Amino acid sequence: MTAFGDDPFVTAVKPLVDAMGGEMLPPDQAGPDDVVLSWAGADVVAVRLPQLADSLDHILAALERKRGKPLAELDRKAKQEVVRILEARGAFSVRHGVETVASALGVSRFTVYNYLNREKSS
Repeated sequence: MTAFGDDPFVTAVKPLVDAMGGEMLPPDQAGPDDVVLSWAGADVVAVRLPQLADSLDHILAALERKRGKPLAELDRKAKQEVVRILEARGAFSVRHGVETVASALGVSRFTVYNYLNREKSS
């Protein structure tokens, strides 16, 4: 049998787990809230999903990496685009989501709400 990290299924799902901010572990180390993934009838990997608030931080960090600079340094149009992406991903359903996003963008909560309202009225 291949080692846990060398399993082709583990290799295949790793980018998805990383994008979610999750953690992969051997199935025998799974906790009650972890998701165990099976392939061909055998448990292959357990995935520990992040808390929602941690997910938002992970999404913000990924957006910064993708844009190549801190979100606060983006122009207004780019910040509006970030807010649209975050809204589509459910960022504002997380407690303190607007405040977290406003802080990352270097704007006020009021500005984030304006960006959200602008999207709804277009």
